Amino acid sequence: MAGDGMDIGKLQHRITFQKPVINTDENRVETQSWQNHKSVWSHVSNLHGKEYFEAAAVQKEKIIKFIVRALADIDESMRIVFQDKIYNIIFIDHIKYEKRHMEIKALEVTNHEHSD
Repeated sequence: MAGDGMDIGKLQHRITFQKPVINTDENRVETQSWQNHKSVWSHVSNLHGKEYFEAAAVQKEKIIKFIVRALADIDESMRIVFQDKIYNIIFIDHIKYEKRHMEIKALEVTNHEHSD
């Protein structure tokens, strides 16, 4: 823990990763639903400074940054549920490629943008 650059005590918010699942009904119609994949502790923060202004310039100011311990089975096809809100993962940064923590940027999905 010492020297890894992240205070473990800052991982204080519970988040859940969900993965997409394709379901096929008896008429062979495919629909997508979401299945809980893994719940972990995370540090959550809003973008600030340069990152915020760059996101606001493209109307993506609802981007949140999640920092979690490194996970091998998380990718951009997944989404995050945090405090009853849904966030689509847009970028995963393996911090310094040390495989200790990951920084995930995710965009909040507003009510009219998602349906299960």
